Amino acid sequence: MRARVIVLAGPSGAGKSRLASRLGLPVLRLDDFYKCGDDPSLPRIARGANAGLVDWDDPASWLLDDAVAALSDLCHDGTAVVPIYDIALNGRTGTRVLDLAGSPLFIAEGIFAPEVVPPCRERGLLASAYCVTQAPLVTFWRRLGRDLRERRKPPLVLVRRGLALLRDQRRVVRHAVHQGCTVVSPEEALRRIRSGVGS
Repeated sequence: MRARVIVLAGPSGAGKSRLASRLGLPVLRLDDFYKCGDDPSLPRIARGANAGLVDWDDPASWLLDDAVAALSDLCHDGTAVVPIYDIALNGRTGTRVLDLAGSPLFIAEGIFAPEVVPPCRERGLLASAYCVTQAPLVTFWRRLGRDLRERRKPPLVLVRRGLALLRDQRRVVRHAVHQGCTVVSPEEALRRIRSGVGS
């Protein structure tokens, strides 16, 4: 075992990516393991204003086995070939080699991060797992601003999705806790992780 993983879970827009950047550790972007938009197995929203659209917030829209395989490669070999995913295009645009460069710890973050916690714990890959949270309205505006800035989807879709995620935030946090994550603010996570790596 060359490394272990610190998992950062939490609602979309809670600050996981920014926290990962501040830590200065190698980062595996779990959102790069989404299925492509033409995959017939993608789940669909059943009712409401978005009925018929792909439900990108359903774990069935994401490739858990591929993500866990990449995590295992990183922990055992220190490198892994991982996909590059463009959310605006709903598909992969290539691959890249993620090299830990000898780091004994690395970050895995994304909205489906809680799903990797149990298999990583079972395989002895897990260093720690956190659910990063902020006040729901703060998360809503941060997420909407980011998604509009990056033109991830049409604006109306982003607003509707943002409102749905605002209503769903407490359930998302409960699920992360059930999967084994500790709830923390971004600053608390930063302090805990830096203390653990001796920074």
